[in-house]
Amino acid sequence: AYEKTVPMVEINFLCVHKKLRSKRLAPVLIKEITRRVNLTGVFQAVYTAGVVLPVPVASCRYYHRSLNPKKLVDIGFSRLAARMTMARMIKLYKVPEKPATTGLRPMEMRDVPSAHRLLDEYLTRFSLCVKFSVDEFAHWLMPRKGVITTYVATKKSGAGGDDEEETVTDLISFYHLPSTITNHPRHSTLCAGYSFYNVATSVDAEVLMRDALILAKNEGMDVFNALNLMENEKILKDLKFGIGDGELQYYLYNWACPEMEPKDVGIVLL
Repeated sequence: AYEKTVPMVEINFLCVHKKLRSKRLAPVLIKEITRRVNLTGVFQAVYTAGVVLPVPVASCRYYHRSLNPKKLVDIGFSRLAARMTMARMIKLYKVPEKPATTGLRPMEMRDVPSAHRLLDEYLTRFSLCVKFSVDEFAHWLMPRKGVITTYVATKKSGAGGDDEEETVTDLISFYHLPSTITNHPRHSTLCAGYSFYNVATSVDAEVLMRDALILAKNEGMDVFNALNLMENEKILKDLKFGIGDGELQYYLYNWACPEMEPKDVGIVLL
């Protein structure tokens, strides 16, 4: 049922001003973006929404990992549980200062071909996944300050000497999505990191995700969010992620597809 690659457009934001949301503008916007996409020769789309529409192909849930618990409690994002002190909470969510994966470093342009092959092969495990070209991979995952963070671990292969080729063995990526905090005397911005694509081959997936938390903390993130798709769900609890209260529905436009579990989803929309 899933063995087919289909050109699709990714619908990211569909926004209507809150004063106009009862005016039936959304169908007009959808009709217009559909018309424009059809003119390019593409007739299918993938999109996500927090609301349930007919009919989602998958339903995923966000999990949240506190990195700056004091700030999160101050702004009302989190709260102190019964019999929990702030000092204990800070200690509970403390992460190591340095990643555990050997040789982890920011991805560079020279890593793109090998990293692309690693991710492309990994995503074939999932029923719904994105098929990046090399250029698309570089566009979406090359590090950009305040936008996307991507780290790789490599091993050298070849006959030795200066001509040895570095092969990417592990990939970590997360994107940055700050939010404005209104009417607070001390804080104006909530810095959130969102897990993007991660591939672990030389270490366990849990170790790699813990390294992502460390890197996010070192970049000033207050909270780290991840969906329970791909291999995430089996490692989130041990890494002290808390389950969120909302679900993210995945939809395909103009394409029939059997419903699937979150673990079968291999696409994250940035």
